[in-house]
Amino acid sequence: VQLQAFGGGVVQAGGSLRLSCAASGRTFSSVRMAWFRQIPGKERAFVARITWNIGSTMYADSARGRFTISGDNAKNTVSLQMNSLKPEDTAVYYCAASPKRFGSYDYWGQGTQVTVSS
Repeated sequence: VQLQAFGGGVVQAGGSLRLSCAASGRTFSSVRMAWFRQIPGKERAFVARITWNIGSTMYADSARGRFTISGDNAKNTVSLQMNSLKPEDTAVYYCAASPKRFGSYDYWGQGTQVTVSS
């Protein structure tokens, strides 16, 4: 299973970006898909998650109210709409997927760079 993330770029503070991620490869049914981000020198941090079978979403405090995660369970695609971006949102964003409801994520995308200029 491969995850392909795209949609990153450079945007001014206050602007918006939409990241997308699609899974391909062998037949795969995800239960959760999520976005994480990583700043150089820091650990990868959780941003948002969607759990398909119960239709729930969860956000990091830093993302809540500004970011929206959505997607298509049948197509194993997930998006992250990011509004009111701040310079501190600058990071490499990774999508992840798991066939399990709990525990670590089994599959990761390659990452897409988001840069927010002040």
